[in-house]
Amino acid sequence: MKLLADDLLLGETDMIAGRLEVSGWFGAVASTHWLATQAAMGVLERGGNAFDGAVVAGLVMQVAQPHHNGPAGDVAIMLHEADTRRISSVCGQGPAPAAATMDHFSALGLDMIPGTGMLSAVVPGAFDAWMHLLAEHGTIELAEALGPAITYAENGVLVDQRLHDTLRAAAPMFCRYWPTSAAMYLDEDGKPPPVGALLANPTLGAIWRRLIDETAQSAPDRAGRIAAAREIWSDGFIADAIDTFCAKTRVMDVSGRVHGAVLTGEDMAGWRANVEPTLSTGFNGHLVHKCGIWTQGPTLLQALNLLDVERVRALDPQSAEFVHLLAESTKLAMADRDAHYGLSGDAKSMEARLQHLLSESYVQERRDLIGKHASVAFRPGGDPAWMPNYDACMQRHRDVGLLAAYGGGEPTIVYEETEMAGQSGLTGQEQGTYVAHAVGDTSYLSIADAAGNVVSATPSGGWLQSSPLIPELGFALGTRAQTMWLDENSPSALVPGTRPRTTLTPTLVTNGNGDVLALGTPGGDQQDQWQLAFLARHLVQGQSLQTALDAPGFHTNHLVNSFYPRGAQPGTLVLEDRFDANEIEALRALGHSVSVVGSWIEGRLCAVASRADGSRHAGVSTRGGQALAVAR
Repeated sequence: MKLLADDLLLGETDMIAGRLEVSGWFGAVASTHWLATQAAMGVLERGGNAFDGAVVAGLVMQVAQPHHNGPAGDVAIMLHEADTRRISSVCGQGPAPAAATMDHFSALGLDMIPGTGMLSAVVPGAFDAWMHLLAEHGTIELAEALGPAITYAENGVLVDQRLHDTLRAAAPMFCRYWPTSAAMYLDEDGKPPPVGALLANPTLGAIWRRLIDETAQSAPDRAGRIAAAREIWSDGFIADAIDTFCAKTRVMDVSGRVHGAVLTGEDMAGWRANVEPTLSTGFNGHLVHKCGIWTQGPTLLQALNLLDVERVRALDPQSAEFVHLLAESTKLAMADRDAHYGLSGDAKSMEARLQHLLSESYVQERRDLIGKHASVAFRPGGDPAWMPNYDACMQRHRDVGLLAAYGGGEPTIVYEETEMAGQSGLTGQEQGTYVAHAVGDTSYLSIADAAGNVVSATPSGGWLQSSPLIPELGFALGTRAQTMWLDENSPSALVPGTRPRTTLTPTLVTNGNGDVLALGTPGGDQQDQWQLAFLARHLVQGQSLQTALDAPGFHTNHLVNSFYPRGAQPGTLVLEDRFDANEIEALRALGHSVSVVGSWIEGRLCAVASRADGSRHAGVSTRGGQALAVAR
């Protein structure tokens, strides 16, 4: 029996490809790692709320998925408060350092910010954002919030295939250029731990214990202890360690040169995550909420605005026409992102620009551009004052050499080992071990409690492969500055004190009945593309959570990649092989440059639904193998 979106009542389930949509009334959690999911549910069972659970899960993810996020990374958090139904977002994205000027990079002979190393480090934002959520909305103590992360840091987490492959791929670079990372993650022979082994991070565990001890001594109450933890991070021993490491460390990065950091302790001093307004658009009787233009989130709203709901309702969700419509809508929305999004310009003009992009008149203008055949043109609208050089972007391709490592930030491209053949500078052994079948990415978590509080959050950055590990702290810095342009006319230009535009893009969906849906996925530039297909299938075509999460996925690379080296692949369309062969050929006939990948490649979507009838539901995609949904 096919279940419609409104048919899932308390206790009903839907099984697809071995994954179960779970339901209950006490609470529900879905995340990209089973340890984070279980830790969050444990918080609910001990009397904490959804905000507490999200913080605990986010901190656990930094230990369980160090190749996907870290303490010095960044996070975008959206929250729904049950008592007021207020939707807000917490910006855990730190700004560019004071010394990160155009002149500095010009003096280094660079026309692009490297994707790895020290030079692209920005002020770390994730830790303070989690502490903000804990302080303003949570109920548990700091020690309880850090407890599960400490346990896993000290005792170890099981190395899964994806983590092993990431370390295996990075091992030659670590051994040759980043010895502090090699000391942490590799054995004496330069090999990563095997799948199934325990990987501990006792240094990080000790740092968190010291943080708890110092806050307990300095503050008499919960609020004071959390405030003290934030101060220690930005102005205390953690900031001091980061400042010292940045001052003395110069390492090879993806540019092929040795560079030091521009980040200092002064940049971190006093920095705090802030609450940002959200944006929303109507879609088939629902309101879809996204973070603001400091993320790529508004692209989802733009793409949804371009969809004719009745046309979507009539389409087969696995047909060429469905894929074509969503892909062409995405191309237009992403072109606007690349030309208009960013925080480097005047705030008033930025706000006016965004309102125009979401206006009904603009929607009608752009909708007329969606034709029967695939477009290969770069078509931002709204009379942009600046555009990236799309022709130059088309000529840039991500290297597979040793220095490239994971210079693409949040890559989703999978390289085969055979592509390494003949790469200069690599030994035969390195050719066989450097590039693996999985690369680093991002994390995601969502949670709903019995009261109806809901959190949707996308933690990322500070990847173990982004920059060298700080040995005194047990984690690496983030490299989000690579998403900024060295062009003063760009709305996402490198400007000291300005936040980079991030790809992190969680989603909340509400309706007049009181239902709330939290949704998200890892995936860099693909995140909103996969969410667009999910929302069309779930909210319009009536697919259940699990069916929509696991439906065959696709994405286009017809955009300017947010990460080094900022390439573009016009007209491309990547589809899972679960699409019917006739539909794939039909897409080629429509002019799409189609590539077909494995059955479970496109996205790692997670979703939690809090319904007005008191039921709570959760599901995760079959993709990835590490995600877990729980409810009770």
